[in-house]
Amino acid sequence: MSPTPTAVELLPNYVGGRWHTPSTARTLEVHDPGSGEVIARVPLSTREDVNRAVMAAVAAFDGWRRTPATARIQSLFKLKTRLEESFDDIARTITREAGKTLSEARGELRRGIENVEVACGIPSLAMGATAEDIAPGIDELLIRQPLGVVAAITPFDFPGMIPLWFLPYAIACGNCFILKPSERVPMTMRKVFELLDEVGLPTGVVNLVNGDRSAVEALIDHPDVRAISFVGSSPVAREVYRRAAAQGKRVQCQGGAKNPIVVMPDADIDMTVTLAIDSAFGCAGQRCLAASVAVPIGEARERFTPALLEAATSRRVGYGLDDGVEMGPVITPQSRERIESLVTRGATEGARVLVDGRGTTVRGYERGNFLRPTVVDLPEPRGTLAETEIFGPVLSLVHVRTLDEAIEAVNASSFGNMACIFTTSGAAARKFRYEVKAGNIGVNIAVAAPMAFFPFSGWKGSFFGDLHAQGRDAVEFYMDKKIIVERWPKEWSRKF
Repeated sequence: MSPTPTAVELLPNYVGGRWHTPSTARTLEVHDPGSGEVIARVPLSTREDVNRAVMAAVAAFDGWRRTPATARIQSLFKLKTRLEESFDDIARTITREAGKTLSEARGELRRGIENVEVACGIPSLAMGATAEDIAPGIDELLIRQPLGVVAAITPFDFPGMIPLWFLPYAIACGNCFILKPSERVPMTMRKVFELLDEVGLPTGVVNLVNGDRSAVEALIDHPDVRAISFVGSSPVAREVYRRAAAQGKRVQCQGGAKNPIVVMPDADIDMTVTLAIDSAFGCAGQRCLAASVAVPIGEARERFTPALLEAATSRRVGYGLDDGVEMGPVITPQSRERIESLVTRGATEGARVLVDGRGTTVRGYERGNFLRPTVVDLPEPRGTLAETEIFGPVLSLVHVRTLDEAIEAVNASSFGNMACIFTTSGAAARKFRYEVKAGNIGVNIAVAAPMAFFPFSGWKGSFFGDLHAQGRDAVEFYMDKKIIVERWPKEWSRKF
C-alpha cells in the first residue's frame, strides 16, 4: 500500500552545529520513485552557503585536531548506538527516497554502520612508526596528522551507506567534514545528521550542505577544502578529479562500472543463477557492483540461459515497503526513459531482447518509475549495451568459447570495478583473479562488496585517484604523514 502522505518540508542545511535555511530561493522537489509523491523540497545552496559551512569547519579544526583520538571516537561509539536505535526508521526513509526494497535498505544501512565501527579503531589504525639509531644517536619517526577541512559528494543509489564510507573516518582522523548528498535523496542524511547533533561533537566538526552542481563546484574550488571524495558516473568523476587535483587537493573519485559475471561449464548453475539475478536486479540495477554482463562459456550457455530467463521473468516488482517485493523502481522518470531507450537502441544494433521489462506499470503505483528485469542477448561483446553503463535492471548475455576469450572481453572494457567468475575449478578461478583487470573480484560471489576494513577498489575508468574509500586507505587519505629525524646529544642534557 502507498505510504501516508506527509507535509512537504524544505530541508535545511546543518552548519556550525545548527540547522539553517539556506539563503537561496532555488529548490527542487524530492519524489518518492515508487509512488511519484512529492515528499520533500531540497534547497540548491549557493557559494555563500557553502562558504559558511567551510568557515564553520575551519573554525572548529584546531580544537578538534588537538582532541585525543581516544576522545574523538567516543562520539562515533554514540553514533553507532543511535544508528542502531533508529535503524528501521532510517531504512524506511532510504526506501521512500531511493526506491529500493526495505530489505535492501536495511542491508545498505548495515554496511554503513560497519564503517562507523571500523573508524572507532583509529587509535590503532592511525599509529605511526619509529626506527631507533638510523645513525648513532639519531632516531626517525613517522606520525600522521589530519588534513583539515575535507568534503564528500555522494550519489543517489546508496544514500545511507556511501556517506558513511567517508564521514566516520574523516572525523576520527581529526578532520572537519562537509557532506553534499545527492539532491535526489537528501532525507536519509538529514536523519543521520539529526543523530550526529545528539552525540556531542564540537560545533563545526560535521556539516551538511544541500545543493546541485553549483554547490559541488564551490566545494571543489574552495581554497580551505583540502580533500574531495566523490562517487558518481565516470565522466563526472573524471571531471571532479581533474578540477580538484589541478588545485592541489587530495582526491578520490569512484566512477561507473560494467561488471561481468563469467560462468564456466562446471559452475553450479542453480547457485549461479540465484546470485546473478540478485546482483543484476537488486536495487533495480542501480549500484556500482551490479552485474550487467553475463558471459557463459561454451556449453554453460545451454544450462545457464533458460534458468536465468525464468528467474528474471518471475521476479516480483513493486513498491519497496510492500511485503514480498523483490525489486523496486528506478530513481526518476528520466532514468526509466534513458534505460528503455538504451534497450531499444541495442535492439536496433542486433541485440535480441529475451525478457523485456519496458513499459512496466505496477497496479496502485501508476506514477512510479518501474521497469521489470530485462535480459538481452548480444551478438558480440561490443556495441551500446555491451559498453554503456546502463545503471538499471538490464543484464546482457555475451557468449564465448573459452576462459581466455572471456578474460580478453572483460579486459577490453574501459571500466574495472568488479568482475566475477563461477566455477568449481581452483585453477580457473586463480587464472581469472590473476589476469582480470578489475579492482574487486568475486569467485562464486556475484556482488564482491568489500567489508569496511578493506578498500573499495576500482580500476581503470571506475576510479580516479590513489587511495580508495574504507579501511586503511581511508586513514591514509585523510591524514598527512610527517617524518621527524631527531638527535639529543648527551652534553645538552648536562646543561639542565
